[in-house]
Amino acid sequence: MPQPRTLRAVALSFTGLCFTCVSVTATPLLRCHVSYAGTTQTIEAKPVADPYPVPSVDIGGRFRFKAVMVGDVDRVDRVVLYTYLDSKQQPILVHQAKYLPPFDLTQTPLLLTGDQFVFAGPVERELQYRCTLEGKRT
Repeated sequence: MPQPRTLRAVALSFTGLCFTCVSVTATPLLRCHVSYAGTTQTIEAKPVADPYPVPSVDIGGRFRFKAVMVGDVDRVDRVVLYTYLDSKQQPILVHQAKYLPPFDLTQTPLLLTGDQFVFAGPVERELQYRCTLEGKRT
């Protein structure tokens, strides 16, 4: 009969293998930290086939931010980030950034955008964002 210590070692080894399996098959994740008026929101996006239904997120009642990652669990075709100035009639697009592959997802998280500053509106309000792309680990 195996010793309890041996069974524990085997169980821990098996658990470690399972964690390795999970990290190898991780779905790509776009994570953006968006700041306005001293408040920061984290917006996450997973791969989608159709970018049009992805909703924008209200940022402090002044801006809207939309993060879209087109692709699937195996690849990222493109990342598009939209910033809108919220107005009474309809949101006005003031900034769009597109990122295309190749993305080195072996070094995760990958700093995708660096610090971005968007100014808009009659008094030039400032929104800041920074996005990372996380994905498969080899």
